[in-house]
Amino acid sequence: MWKAMFLRNVKLYFKDKAMFFTSLITPAILLVLYVTFLGNVYRDNFSAGILAVCCVTVPFCSNMLMVQDKITGARKDLLIAPLKPAVLPVSYFLATVASSLIVCLAAFGLCLGYVHAVGWFYTWGDVLRLAGDVVLLVLFGTALSSLIHFFLSTQGQISAVGTIVSAGYGFICGAYMPISGFGTGLQKVLSFLPSTYATALMRNHAMGGVLQQMQSEGVPEEVVRGIQKALDCDPEFAGKTVAAPEMYLFLCLTILLLLGCYILVHGIAERKQRLP
Repeated sequence: MWKAMFLRNVKLYFKDKAMFFTSLITPAILLVLYVTFLGNVYRDNFSAGILAVCCVTVPFCSNMLMVQDKITGARKDLLIAPLKPAVLPVSYFLATVASSLIVCLAAFGLCLGYVHAVGWFYTWGDVLRLAGDVVLLVLFGTALSSLIHFFLSTQGQISAVGTIVSAGYGFICGAYMPISGFGTGLQKVLSFLPSTYATALMRNHAMGGVLQQMQSEGVPEEVVRGIQKALDCDPEFAGKTVAAPEMYLFLCLTILLLLGCYILVHGIAERKQRLP
């Protein structure tokens, strides 16, 4: 039954041309803006920032179907059907992941094409690691949007949340401006957010080839390390540098926590609605 629900959600997403176009055009607009205004500044770094933002904002667009089912009354019809409690939330989650991955991997291809045009320093390992980051960030964005969208019930609320996330997330995660440029107090606050480490992982994998090239051309190691710190490649928590495995662990635990909360609140609401 969950497979039928999954396919139904994916088909409805791609059938809604406005929703799909909005999800697809956002990464393209961001890339054009960066190429236009920041084409000569940290190309690889900002291309990674674009991906880090898109992998979270796109799921917020893809996951609107869950709220629209409430608005149209389709959710009530689905609850009447003899479905297991986990089928509905899991189908929404998986459908959002699948739809968002299609859009984000397309944006990933655009970013690779742009970087290839201006100067290619990637290995296949870098590309695979970046692709893995895209998948992980889409899972994070889907889990976060699923929990937030659960509490929305009107078109106005969808628009408000979408606007806030699109405008604010890029700054919070350090994609538009490195967190190292913020005040000390704000840096400490942002060090508690998983978005900080999601962007750092992607930047590490995007900048790795460039930094190695700089070292091979004789740039002092101290200078390279300074660039890494300035671009948030080595984020700190409580004064200590956070290693890549720790960032992965934090992100994975956050995804599981968000997903668990989403399934829990969904199950509680379902039981209440099914009661006579």
